[in-house]
Amino acid sequence: MPEFTGKTTAITPAGFAAVANDLGVKAPEIWTVFAVETSGCGFLPDRRPPILYERHIFSRLTGGQFDDGDISSPTPGGYGPSGAAQYDRLARAIALDRNAALQSASWGLAQIMGMNFAMAGFGGVEDMVSAMCDSEDGQMLAFAAFLKSSKLDTALQIHDWTTFARGYNGPNYAQNRYDTNLQGEFQKFSTGALPDLTTRAAQLYLTLRGFHPGPVDGIAGSLTRDALQQFQQANGLPVTGLADDGTIAALTPA
Repeated sequence: MPEFTGKTTAITPAGFAAVANDLGVKAPEIWTVFAVETSGCGFLPDRRPPILYERHIFSRLTGGQFDDGDISSPTPGGYGPSGAAQYDRLARAIALDRNAALQSASWGLAQIMGMNFAMAGFGGVEDMVSAMCDSEDGQMLAFAAFLKSSKLDTALQIHDWTTFARGYNGPNYAQNRYDTNLQGEFQKFSTGALPDLTTRAAQLYLTLRGFHPGPVDGIAGSLTRDALQQFQQANGLPVTGLADDGTIAALTPA
């Protein structure tokens, strides 16, 4: 199995409920942050968690000894393409200093920085990365721990998006319209349909298996139904186009 892949399991109802209860919020608040950070999915199609490599963090953690203006620089930016390409940048940094490299990337659904491993409830960055690779439930637990450690859970509870944005995205949050984006996503999730976790799990597992259900959003559209039918037909299951118990069991990673 390639590095940075684990069990790759989707959010479970029990995991989601535990995190919501721990943070003292309901579903819209949680989905709001995930939607802004990663469009709401904790794994890439290649089974690795989404990351964003931050060259200025790597430069700071390594005392600037590897500064080349690309992989290491005191200036933020130079991100390059998103998705799997970020792992190419991470790999180049790992070749120089693995610990600093892992701390210099943000990980998973909520894009928790590796350097914040202790605030996210871990003894080291390797432990945090392992949890991020294993399950979305693990990613959510890290998110909850980080919010409580940084005292941002209260801002999330009362929908103080300015305070939350400043603490979560940094002092330049307004340049990214981070607070505005949070407000917009919260309005959407508060008044519209919330992701169905069973449908969402099916979408994630179909994607990981090379089918094409559309976005992992928990909304069962035509693409999801078509992908389910294709999977069911290929695996000798009743062709219903529904995320029934038998299909979910067949889809779920062992």
